[in-house]
Amino acid sequence: MKFNAAEIASVIQAEIEKYTDAIRVEEVGTVLEVGDGIARVYGLSNVMAGEMVQFPNGAIGLAFNLEEDSVGVTILGDYLQIQEGDEVKALGKLLSVPVGDAVIGRVVDPLGNPLDGKGPITSTETRPVEFTAPGVAGRQPVKEPLQTGIKAIDAMTPIGRGQRELIIGDRKTGKTTIAIDTILNQKTSGVKCFYVAIGQKDSSVRNTIKVLEDHGAMEYTTVVMAGASSPAPLQYVAAYAGTSMAEYFMYKGQHALIVYDDLSKQAVAYRQMSLLMRRPPGREAFPGDVFYCHSRLLERSAKLSKEHGGGSLTSLPIIETLEGEVSAYIPTNVISITDGQIYLQPDLFFKGIRPAMNVGISVSRVGGSAQVKAMKDKQVAGGLRLALAAFRELEAFAQLGTDLDAATQARLDRGSRMVELLKQPQYQPLEVVDQIMIIFAGNSGSLDEVPLNRVGEFETEFLQFVRDHKAALRSEILEKKELTPELKMALADTINQFKSTFVKKAK
Repeated sequence: MKFNAAEIASVIQAEIEKYTDAIRVEEVGTVLEVGDGIARVYGLSNVMAGEMVQFPNGAIGLAFNLEEDSVGVTILGDYLQIQEGDEVKALGKLLSVPVGDAVIGRVVDPLGNPLDGKGPITSTETRPVEFTAPGVAGRQPVKEPLQTGIKAIDAMTPIGRGQRELIIGDRKTGKTTIAIDTILNQKTSGVKCFYVAIGQKDSSVRNTIKVLEDHGAMEYTTVVMAGASSPAPLQYVAAYAGTSMAEYFMYKGQHALIVYDDLSKQAVAYRQMSLLMRRPPGREAFPGDVFYCHSRLLERSAKLSKEHGGGSLTSLPIIETLEGEVSAYIPTNVISITDGQIYLQPDLFFKGIRPAMNVGISVSRVGGSAQVKAMKDKQVAGGLRLALAAFRELEAFAQLGTDLDAATQARLDRGSRMVELLKQPQYQPLEVVDQIMIIFAGNSGSLDEVPLNRVGEFETEFLQFVRDHKAALRSEILEKKELTPELKMALADTINQFKSTFVKKAK
C-alpha cells in the first residue's frame, strides 16, 4: 500500500485552516434536590427567568424561581431519572416551539414534539412561548364575524374575529361540544384552528381528535395536548405554546381560532407548581399572580390593525364551575378578562335544551358589531334575547297554574317553539344564511301551527326545500347579508309555500 504524500498534506492543511482556538463557555449548576416535577439547582447565578436548562437525561427545565442562593426549576418531562448532584446546563435561550404550516393537522405536546406517530415536525421557524401582547395602537375594533354555526350563539351572543368569549359551566354541560362545533364550522372560512387540551383524560382527547378527523377538520387544526397524566409544568405551558403557534398566523395577516380546554385545570397546575416552589398562597391557595397568568395569555388574542397586517386571533377559553358557582376565584378572574361569556346551565341541559345556554347570564360585549346585518334584523335575532328572557319569566308564572288569556297563551306557544327551534344536535353546525331563514320563520309566526314535537323536522325539511327549489333566493341572502323588504317578502312567500305542503303531509 502506497501513501500519497500530497493528499495527506492537503488534508492536514485543510484541518489547520479550519482550526479555531475559541473556548466554549457553558454555565452549569448542580441539582440540590428534586421531586414532584420541581428541582432546586445551585450555581446558575446568571440564569434568566423563564430560561431553558438541560438535565443529563435530556429533559428540559424552566427557571421558575430566582432565589438568592439557588434556582427553582420546573421540569418539562420525566423527572424520575434526575438525581441529586446531577449537572444542569443553562441553554441561554427562552422556551420556543415550532410554528408554521408544518404543525397544522398534527397532534403535538406543549414542546412541539409529535404525539400522532406521523413522523417529526420539520418546521424552519420557531416562536417564543411567552410573547408580549399587541398594544392598544396595534389593534382595531372587532367588527368581522366568526360564525360558530350554532343558532343560539350566532343569534344572541355573536363572536367576532379577535374576540375572547368564555365558555363556562359545570362539567358535562356541553362546553367542549360548542368549541368543537365552532372548529368544524371553519371548514370553508380559511381560519386555522388550535385545540389545547389541558388536564383532559387521554380517552376524551382521542374522541375529540376522531370527531375532527371524521368531519375533515384536522386538515386545518392543530391539537396541543397536555393530558391528565402530564406533569403540572407541561399543563401550565400548554396554553402559551398553543397561543404561540396560533399567533404566528395572526402576525402573517391570517385568521386563527384557539380553544383552551380548560383554563381551570391550567390554574390548578400553576397552583401546584407555585406551592411546591414555596410561593405564598392567596385566595383558594392560588398564588397572587394567577390573574396575570391568565390575563397575559388572553390579551394575546386580538384583531390587529391594518398597519400590522389585519390578522386576528380569536380565543374560546373554557372554565369549569362547581355547582354553578360563577363567583369562585378563577371564574370571576377570567370573566373580567374576556369580552363576554356563554353560560351553560345543567338543568337546561338535562331538559334536552342543547346548547344549554342561559340567555340571561350569557353576553357578548363586542360581537353585536361583528354580526351580519341580516341576523341583526328585528324580524330575525334583533329582539330574540329579550323575547326569550320574557318567555322564561312567563313560563315560571304559568307554572303556578293560573288561567291565562289567549294573548299570553299565544306568547307562551311562540316562545316554546323558538326554544325548540334553537336546539341543535352536536357536530352539525349551520351556515349563517340557513340560521337567518329558520329564525325568521320562527319569529314571523310560521311555526305557531306546527306541533312542538315536529319543529325540528320542519327546520330540516324547510332548509332542504330552499336548497332544492329556491337556491337563487338563498344565494341572494348569502351575498347581500341583509334582508331588504323584497327579500323578506320572497322569504315569507317561500315559507308559506313550504308550510302548505308540510301541513298537508302532517294530516
